[in-house]
Amino acid sequence: MGVSGPIRVVVAKPGLDGHDRGAKVIARALRDAGMEVIYTGLHQTPEQIVDTAIQEDADAIGLSILSGAHMTLFAKVIELLREREAEDIKVFGGGIIPEDDMAPLRELGVAAIFTPGTPTGDVVAWVNDNIRHPAEA
Repeated sequence: MGVSGPIRVVVAKPGLDGHDRGAKVIARALRDAGMEVIYTGLHQTPEQIVDTAIQEDADAIGLSILSGAHMTLFAKVIELLREREAEDIKVFGGGIIPEDDMAPLRELGVAAIFTPGTPTGDVVAWVNDNIRHPAEA
């Protein structure tokens, strides 16, 4: 099933967190790298995010979470993707995520986690290397 065209990424701010500068910086970096980016704006529910990703035929969802609700919000997005048979949409994210929560998030199915200070080029490179292409094991 060959997919053509640019990588499509939904960038979303779930929950009550009102700080979106980081999400906008990542969205712009991905766009400037030639990807199609759909930015959903603030205060999105997991259901809205998954609906958007499916409707937009996205390859990935990038979640930005600074509120401390990362365990719940990542889990809900991944659960909804499974329920909607859309597990091919990879989930990655960033924000204020404690080191102790990173392994459990990866076990849930979060493909990558980027913390504050990660160069945007690293995020772009990861998306280019891991979306639509299986990661080298």
